[in-house]
Amino acid sequence: MQPNKNLLVRKLDPPQLWNPMVENYLRATGFYHVSRIGVIRGFHHMLAALIERWRPETYSFVLPVGEVTVTLEYVVHIFGLPIDGEPVSGWTDSSSDFLQSHSIAIFGREPSVNHSSKSYIKLGWVRRIRDAESLDTEESIRRYVRCQIFCLLGSTLFTDKSTTYAHAKYLLLLRDFEQIHTYSWGSACLAHLYRTLCRASRYDTKEMNGPLNLLFIWAWKRMPCLAPVPRQTLPPAEIPVARRWSHSERTTAWLSKTVETFSHDIDYIQEVNSYGFSDPFFQPLLLGF
Repeated sequence: MQPNKNLLVRKLDPPQLWNPMVENYLRATGFYHVSRIGVIRGFHHMLAALIERWRPETYSFVLPVGEVTVTLEYVVHIFGLPIDGEPVSGWTDSSSDFLQSHSIAIFGREPSVNHSSKSYIKLGWVRRIRDAESLDTEESIRRYVRCQIFCLLGSTLFTDKSTTYAHAKYLLLLRDFEQIHTYSWGSACLAHLYRTLCRASRYDTKEMNGPLNLLFIWAWKRMPCLAPVPRQTLPPAEIPVARRWSHSERTTAWLSKTVETFSHDIDYIQEVNSYGFSDPFFQPLLLGF
């Protein structure tokens, strides 16, 4: 099968910068680590080579070393998100009353929505609300943190075709501040990645969205031959491990790689197996968690 050379990476939003004053509140909600990641840029040629090996039937990549997949352990290690707790689910109400009441409760004012779809809230508007908070009261701090989390949900964890809007269905999950940390955000993020990978593997798909940072970091950890930064030059590992690639420079040689080049690297990955999978945490995982 010929590589899908037209598979493009959706434009990613800027890093979610935040005020250090709210660190303890972000820790309490489980979104502190993922807030610290910053900008990570992938490469559509590498993405296309990976997608060619994705099998929707088993939710795994077929590689020379076996069938491997992104698991919940990687979500924790790469994003630092909670994976225990209640499922991220619920009913969706697209009515204007629902949107306005929850927006006022969470953001303190009526929302700026997508006129073609009233269920989507503009992320730029949410960021402006966040940055205007005085942080001098408990409610102001909580409103700031809710804005920060909503932006992360729309731009990093559950991205869709829009790069500037996020669905209002997440508002209900953020209304009770004390309950935010009780949801399994990591599990929902992984499920979203699986779904977007399955969609991207279709022959007529030209773009991919979803939590691409999770996919890229997983691939670079599991298969260093694909990484833009040599392993020996990376900063020390930490949680979230994605910070090792934040703002990393891309060499001309790496940027000049084609889909065929990345496919060749994957096809012969057994030759660098001991190098690529030497970390015990990242030993090959055959189909399963």
